[in-house]
Amino acid sequence: MKLTPIEADYWMMDGGVAFGVVPKSLWTKVYPEDRDNLIRITTRCLLIQTGSRNILIDTGMGDKRGDKYYSYKYRFGESGLIKPLAKAGLSPADITDILFTHLHDDHVGGATFVNEVGKVEEFFKNAVYWCSALHWAWSKNSNKRESAAYFSDNLEPLEKSGRLRLIEKEGEWIEGISLRIFSGHTRGQMIPVIDTGKAKVVFAGDFIPTLSYIPIPYVPAVDIEPLLSMTEKESFLEEALKNDYILFFEHDYYHEACRLAAGKKGVEAGELIKITHLNS
Repeated sequence: MKLTPIEADYWMMDGGVAFGVVPKSLWTKVYPEDRDNLIRITTRCLLIQTGSRNILIDTGMGDKRGDKYYSYKYRFGESGLIKPLAKAGLSPADITDILFTHLHDDHVGGATFVNEVGKVEEFFKNAVYWCSALHWAWSKNSNKRESAAYFSDNLEPLEKSGRLRLIEKEGEWIEGISLRIFSGHTRGQMIPVIDTGKAKVVFAGDFIPTLSYIPIPYVPAVDIEPLLSMTEKESFLEEALKNDYILFFEHDYYHEACRLAAGKKGVEAGELIKITHLNS
């Protein structure tokens, strides 16, 4: 099994949105403010090559929206999947499976694109798309606030492809990869746990977006049930510490992954990790 980080986007988010009720005087100690209360974010997808499968977890936000939309995201640097996949020796046609943690635009938008005649089509022509059944249903009927994160041109092409597969429950997905489901951030967010043979790597998605979210009270303002997020996280971090899981961060601009350690106030970040060091 080979793991390769694929950085799809670089963008910025308002720190108040990112850290919810945690005061700026506290969150700036663990995640630097850039300017105008904005923090730097990446969308770090993960390529898993195992057997004959090339699996990509999440796809970034893509480029289907207009300039005005992306100006609100404060994107910077290069965006897109073609170059990072090519660096890994692959093209979009080589991807066999897309595993979505959830369907918010910054996680699923890159799965489709607008072609030269203005039609939206799939970016990964040979891939099977995987999502939790709970979250797919939720995306169709969420709430007035969260519904703005779901776009029909992201989801309809996947549904019409005939290659959308919905996962009904937690457990082993394929050999070496199991799936967990959490609902504090959004209903049915799917979090992969990858057994490389050397370690178990948790693709933390928006469950624990950056290293700075390891403390229990640090929960984004966009989570639909922040108290549930805290309960889910506290329980899972104890499990992760006990079993020496490595957390892989999708949105941390500064840190790719870490082990956990027992601290005076509970579970805390431990050794920083580069995920490719786990490859044989």
